Amino acid sequence: MIRKNPSGDQPQIHSSAFVDPTAILCGKVIVQENVFIGPYAVIRADEQDADGHIDPIVIGAHSNIQDGVVIHSKSGAAVTIGQNTSIAHRAIVHGPCVVGNGVFIGFNSVLFNCTIGDGCVVRYNAVVDGCVLPAGFYVRSTERIGSHTNLATMPQVPVDASAFSEDVARTNNSLVAGYKRIQNEF
Repeated sequence: MIRKNPSGDQPQIHSSAFVDPTAILCGKVIVQENVFIGPYAVIRADEQDADGHIDPIVIGAHSNIQDGVVIHSKSGAAVTIGQNTSIAHRAIVHGPCVVGNGVFIGFNSVLFNCTIGDGCVVRYNAVVDGCVLPAGFYVRSTERIGSHTNLATMPQVPVDASAFSEDVARTNNSLVAGYKRIQNEF
């Protein structure tokens, strides 16, 4: 469902993107080219700051937002998802947030008030809260990373995790064309 927010902002969706009919996109959402948005995802840009302003939620080109993902923001703050990035099933991205290019965010993970650098991998059930994660960092499953985390103790993304991330992005990119081809059959 594509709908306006109370301020009258409507999602802008590139013609080459695929948004599953069960997904909800509300308000100042910008979906760039060749993006896949899966079933039951909710992307909602509707809260205003104290001055009545709302920054957009931007989903970068060739990214995928999988089943049940929630992307929202407090008080109209921006959320930016980079290009070729995968946000896996049931993850939550709550802004303000910046997620870089070529990033993988695993199942059920939570991002809040953070910046995730290019090429990072955040595995399943992890939490990243209130910090800047530099490019190429690896967050293990179930870890909690915050402003007091010593980043020097964190590993760089291993080759197998990087290969997995790239495969997920490639697989979901190929789904866009397939679903676009059959979307009128739903």
